[in-house]
Amino acid sequence: MNRDFEKQIGGNIRRLREKAGLTQEMLAARLQTCGCDVTRSALAKIEVAQRHLYPDEIRLLKEILQVKYEDIFMENDGR
Repeated sequence: MNRDFEKQIGGNIRRLREKAGLTQEMLAARLQTCGCDVTRSALAKIEVAQRHLYPDEIRLLKEILQVKYEDIFMENDGR
């Protein structure tokens, strides 16, 4: 995957998480409750493009954050 695009996705996830009023710890706990083994540390790495996302994680992020896939993959940081 393109590193710049990964950074963009990570930034989008951070922005959407903050917009939802969730901390990394809170979002990681919700992901874990849904059966996705993502720690706060792993989520932090996703947000700065140091860790790849898996399809099931993307699906759950969409559901938990109540956003569209387009919001996660948007290439202009939501502006």
